[in-house]
Amino acid sequence: MTTKTIISTPDAPAAIGTYSQAVRVDDTVYLSGQIGLDPDTMTLVDGIEAQVNRVFKNLRAVADASGGSLDDVVKLNIYLTDLGHFAKVNEIMATYFSQPYPARAAVGVATLPRGALVEADGVLILQF
Repeated sequence: MTTKTIISTPDAPAAIGTYSQAVRVDDTVYLSGQIGLDPDTMTLVDGIEAQVNRVFKNLRAVADASGGSLDDVVKLNIYLTDLGHFAKVNEIMATYFSQPYPARAAVGVATLPRGALVEADGVLILQF
Protein backbone atom coordinates (compact mmCIF):
# COMPACT_ATOMS: atom_id res chain seq x y z
CA MET A 1 0.00 0.00 0.00
CA THR A 2 1.30 3.45 -0.94
CA THR A 3 1.58 6.06 1.80
CA LYS A 4 1.56 9.80 1.24
CA THR A 5 2.92 12.23 3.84
CA ILE A 6 3.00 16.01 3.71
CA ILE A 7 6.35 17.45 4.82
CA SER A 8 6.47 20.82 6.58
CA THR A 9 9.16 22.61 8.56
CA PRO A 10 9.50 26.10 10.03
CA ASP A 11 13.17 25.99 8.95
CA ALA A 12 12.13 26.75 5.35
CA PRO A 13 9.70 29.39 4.07
CA ALA A 14 6.04 28.61 4.56
CA ALA A 15 4.20 27.82 1.33
CA ILE A 16 3.00 31.03 -0.31
CA GLY A 17 0.41 29.30 -2.45
CA THR A 18 -1.62 26.15 -2.84
CA TYR A 19 1.20 23.65 -2.37
CA SER A 20 3.16 21.79 0.32
CA GLN A 21 6.87 22.24 1.02
CA ALA A 22 7.28 18.58 0.07
CA VAL A 23 5.30 15.39 -0.36
CA ARG A 24 6.69 11.98 0.54
CA VAL A 25 5.25 8.93 -1.20
CA ASP A 26 6.81 5.79 0.23
CA ASP A 27 10.59 6.34 -0.21
CA THR A 28 10.33 9.20 -2.72
CA VAL A 29 10.19 12.85 -1.62
CA TYR A 30 9.13 15.58 -4.02
CA LEU A 31 10.55 18.94 -2.93
CA SER A 32 8.57 21.98 -4.03
CA GLY A 33 10.41 24.88 -5.61
CA GLN A 34 12.32 27.11 -3.23
CA ILE A 35 13.32 30.68 -3.89
CA GLY A 36 15.69 32.77 -1.80
CA LEU A 37 13.20 33.64 0.94
CA ASP A 38 14.50 33.88 4.48
CA PRO A 39 12.15 31.62 6.48
CA ASP A 40 12.20 33.94 9.51
CA THR A 41 11.26 37.15 7.70
CA MET A 42 9.65 35.73 4.52
CA THR A 43 11.59 38.34 2.55
CA LEU A 44 13.84 37.73 -0.41
CA VAL A 45 17.56 37.92 0.35
CA ASP A 46 19.66 40.32 -1.75
CA GLY A 47 21.70 39.33 -4.79
CA ILE A 48 22.31 36.17 -6.76
CA GLU A 49 24.93 34.64 -4.44
CA ALA A 50 22.77 35.10 -1.34
CA GLN A 51 19.69 33.79 -3.16
CA VAL A 52 21.42 30.65 -4.44
CA ASN A 53 22.75 29.89 -0.94
CA ARG A 54 19.33 30.51 0.60
CA VAL A 55 17.64 28.26 -1.99
CA PHE A 56 19.96 25.36 -1.11
CA LYS A 57 19.56 26.01 2.64
CA ASN A 58 15.78 25.95 2.21
CA LEU A 59 15.91 22.73 0.19
CA ARG A 60 18.21 21.18 2.80
CA ALA A 61 15.78 22.10 5.61
CA VAL A 62 12.87 20.43 3.82
CA ALA A 63 14.98 17.40 2.90
CA ASP A 64 16.02 17.05 6.55
CA ALA A 65 12.39 17.34 7.67
CA SER A 66 11.49 14.48 5.32
CA GLY A 67 13.97 12.17 7.03
CA GLY A 68 16.56 12.53 4.28
CA SER A 69 19.28 14.96 3.28
CA LEU A 70 20.65 16.66 0.19
CA ASP A 71 22.77 13.52 -0.29
CA ASP A 72 19.51 11.71 -1.18
CA VAL A 73 18.61 14.10 -4.03
CA VAL A 74 18.52 12.22 -7.35
CA LYS A 75 17.07 15.00 -9.53
CA LEU A 76 17.38 18.76 -9.22
CA ASN A 77 15.76 21.43 -11.38
CA ILE A 78 17.15 24.97 -11.33
CA TYR A 79 15.39 27.96 -12.85
CA LEU A 80 17.34 31.17 -13.52
CA THR A 81 16.13 34.54 -14.75
CA ASP A 82 19.64 35.10 -16.14
CA LEU A 83 21.63 32.13 -17.44
CA GLY A 84 24.72 34.29 -16.99
CA HIS A 85 24.52 33.15 -13.34
CA PHE A 86 24.94 29.49 -14.33
CA ALA A 87 28.64 29.33 -13.31
CA LYS A 88 27.87 30.91 -9.90
CA VAL A 89 25.12 28.32 -9.31
CA ASN A 90 27.58 25.51 -10.12
CA GLU A 91 30.18 26.98 -7.76
CA ILE A 92 27.73 27.31 -4.88
CA MET A 93 26.00 23.99 -5.57
CA ALA A 94 29.33 22.20 -5.13
CA THR A 95 29.38 23.40 -1.50
CA TYR A 96 26.02 21.75 -0.76
CA PHE A 97 26.29 18.57 -2.85
CA SER A 98 29.10 16.07 -3.29
CA GLN A 99 29.89 13.65 -6.07
CA PRO A 100 28.22 11.81 -7.54
CA TYR A 101 25.98 14.81 -8.17
CA PRO A 102 22.25 14.42 -8.80
CA ALA A 103 20.82 14.59 -12.29
CA ARG A 104 19.96 18.20 -13.03
CA ALA A 105 18.31 20.62 -15.41
CA ALA A 106 19.05 24.34 -15.53
CA VAL A 107 16.46 26.41 -17.33
CA GLY A 108 16.29 30.10 -18.20
CA VAL A 109 12.95 31.66 -17.35
CA ALA A 110 11.47 35.13 -17.81
CA THR A 111 10.36 35.69 -14.22
CA LEU A 112 10.06 33.93 -10.87
CA PRO A 113 7.79 34.55 -7.86
CA ARG A 114 8.49 37.71 -5.85
CA GLY A 115 11.16 38.82 -8.33
CA ALA A 116 13.52 35.99 -7.34
CA LEU A 117 16.62 35.40 -9.48
CA VAL A 118 16.74 31.62 -8.91
CA GLU A 119 14.44 28.77 -7.89
CA ALA A 120 15.14 25.07 -7.44
CA ASP A 121 13.11 21.95 -6.75
CA GLY A 122 14.10 18.33 -6.49
CA VAL A 123 13.34 14.68 -5.90
CA LEU A 124 14.87 12.57 -3.14
CA ILE A 125 14.95 8.81 -2.88
CA LEU A 126 15.29 7.54 0.67
CA GLN A 127 16.75 4.14 1.57
CA PHE A 128 18.92 3.29 -1.42
